[in-house]
Amino acid sequence: MTQNLPEGPAGSAVPAGTTATGGPQPANVKGTSVWGEAFIRLRRNPAAIAGAVIVSLFLLVALFAPLLAPYGGEDLPGRTEITPTYIPGPGEVEGYVLGLDRFGGDVLSKLIWGAQSSLMIGIVSTGFGLVGGMILGLLAGGIGGWVDNVIMRFVDILLSVPNLLLAVSIAAVLGQGEYAIMIAIGVSAIPIFARLLRSSILAQKGSDYVLAAQTLGLSTRTVTMSHLLPNSIGPVIVQATLTLATAVIDAAALSFLGLGGGVPYAAEWGRMLTYAQAELSIAPQLAFLPGLCIAITALGFTLLGESLREALDPKSRAR
Repeated sequence: MTQNLPEGPAGSAVPAGTTATGGPQPANVKGTSVWGEAFIRLRRNPAAIAGAVIVSLFLLVALFAPLLAPYGGEDLPGRTEITPTYIPGPGEVEGYVLGLDRFGGDVLSKLIWGAQSSLMIGIVSTGFGLVGGMILGLLAGGIGGWVDNVIMRFVDILLSVPNLLLAVSIAAVLGQGEYAIMIAIGVSAIPIFARLLRSSILAQKGSDYVLAAQTLGLSTRTVTMSHLLPNSIGPVIVQATLTLATAVIDAAALSFLGLGGGVPYAAEWGRMLTYAQAELSIAPQLAFLPGLCIAITALGFTLLGESLREALDPKSRAR
C-alpha cells in the first residue's frame, strides 16, 4: 500500500517546505551589508555602548553650550570673589557649582564652552587630515607607478617626525590661534589616512569584482572611484574616529604649550590647564576638572573607534 504525498509548489510529489532530497526548505533570509552587520555587533558590545554614550553626551554639551552654560565663555562674573591667596572651590560661593578660576570665571561655564571649542577643533582638524590623506592615498593606490612612489616618499618623511612634534612645529610657524592648531593637527594626520587608504585600495585591486569591471572595459578612473574607493573606505572611517580622540588631546597639548592664542581667560580645556599650574596649591580642581574632561572625551572616542574597528574586522565577523 503506497502513501500519497502532497504535491509541492512545483507540482512534484515532494512535501511542502522540504527539498527534493528530503531536507528542510531554507527560509528566505535577507542579506545584511557589512555596515549593517557591524551595527548589530556594536549594539551587543558594552565598550561600544559606553563609548557612544560618552561621545553623545560630549556632542550634546558642545552643541547646546549656549543653553547649558550659566555664563559666557569669557565672562568673569566672580572676579570680586577671589583674592591672591583664595580661589572659591566647588559650592563655596552661591551660584557657582564648580567654583571660580583665577580670573573670576565660572568653572562650570568654561568647561561647557570648552567642550564646544574642543569639538570644533577636533572635527575641523580631523576633516582636514581625512580629505588630504584620502586624496593622496587615492592617487597613490589608484594610479600607482611613479605617482605612488613620490607620494609615499613624501608620506614617509612626514611619518618620520613624531605626530605631536610635527603639529607643534607647524603651529609655531603659522602663529598662535585656533586656526593654526586646526591646520597643524590636520596636517599631522594626513600621512596616516594616506597610507591606510592606499593599503586598503591595493588589497582590493586583486578582487574578483575589480577584475570583472576591468574585463567589461571600464576605465581606471571609473573602477577606482565607483568600486575601489567605496570598498576601501571602511578602515579610513574607523581611523577618523580614533583620530578625533587624538585631536582633542593634541589641541589641549598645543594650547597648554601656549600656541592656542586668545585671551588667558578664554574657555578652552588646554588653556585652563595652563593657567591652573600656578594655583595647584590652593585650587587643584582647576587642573583636575579640565584634565578629567579631556581624558573622558578621548576615552569615549577611543572606545567607539576600537569597537568599530573590531566590528568591521573580517576575522571578528567570522567568529
